[in-house]
Amino acid sequence: MLEKLKLMELRYNEISNKLSEPDVVNDNKLYADLMKEYKNLTPIIEKYNEYSSAENNFSEAKEMLEDGGLDKDFKEMVQSQFEESKEIMSSCLDELKIMLLPKDPNDEKNVIIEIRGGAGGEEAALFANSLYRMYTMYAESKGWKQEVLNSNGTELGGYKEISFLIEGEGAYSRFKYESGVHRVQRVPETESQGRIHTSTVTVAVLVEADDVELDINPTDLKIDVFRASGAGGQHINKTESAVRITHLPTGVVVECQDERSQYKNKDKAMKILKSRLYESLQQEHDDKIASERRMQVGTGDRSERIRTYNYPQGRITDHRIGLTLYRLEDVLNGNLEEIIDALATADQAAKLAMQQR
Repeated sequence: MLEKLKLMELRYNEISNKLSEPDVVNDNKLYADLMKEYKNLTPIIEKYNEYSSAENNFSEAKEMLEDGGLDKDFKEMVQSQFEESKEIMSSCLDELKIMLLPKDPNDEKNVIIEIRGGAGGEEAALFANSLYRMYTMYAESKGWKQEVLNSNGTELGGYKEISFLIEGEGAYSRFKYESGVHRVQRVPETESQGRIHTSTVTVAVLVEADDVELDINPTDLKIDVFRASGAGGQHINKTESAVRITHLPTGVVVECQDERSQYKNKDKAMKILKSRLYESLQQEHDDKIASERRMQVGTGDRSERIRTYNYPQGRITDHRIGLTLYRLEDVLNGNLEEIIDALATADQAAKLAMQQR
């Protein structure tokens, strides 16, 4: 690992020099690519420098202790430096092992999140709205933008389904842990007897696919237009602005009717379609390394129950890592950082264990 780090340090210094060369500065794509690589290497090299500094102090202290001839007070100071440097080296190596784990190439990308009400009817639809609010508030706290791509609302303000785009650097790296079945236990707003009901909502987190990553043949698409409709007759459009796109080879169907413009609905539907097809390609790849996938927390199966939100107890439990917090309202207000950090740490630990086998 240390040899690899030395090579990375050489590359880091090489890039640093290149970034000031006129030919590189004038080449926008090359400059952007080098800056991205430089940015990714920076925390690793900084941690490696911290390790190297501690290693020098450790070697110096060790040599003085072995030579002997030190008075009591000075020997205690040198011994303290020896122990402290040893601890710093060990800590740095542990952190560097995690930093050097292969990164998910999609981590920095935007995401499309699809939320669908499952078991529980109107109560599930209302909780789908709660999750939508939670995710958008979290995105807002990170300075990320959000845009609704498609929604199918209910008369009481819930969502049978809603798809929305989150735009921001690193969005996928944080939201990718949210795919799966979310279970809610509470007294429904529609229930007068005070009985606790259990409902479910399914969340799917898709990478926003770039055009360069996915080439769709127009002849593989069947595009239908129809009149949009909304909950309780709201937002009914008298023109055929809603769009349904069917990808014939796979049978994937996407509808979008949120916009008044047929063109805008088609554009949003294509974004969702590309992301679903891209996810399907990823799934094929992941299936080939299924044993590794089972060791990871990061990319949950949509059919897996991942989390329970218990309103009477103010409790939220993530079943994948056994994490329980008693601050449900705070989490539903978008304060997801502690949960996501815990999931990311567990994911890294699983990858590290796999790598060390």
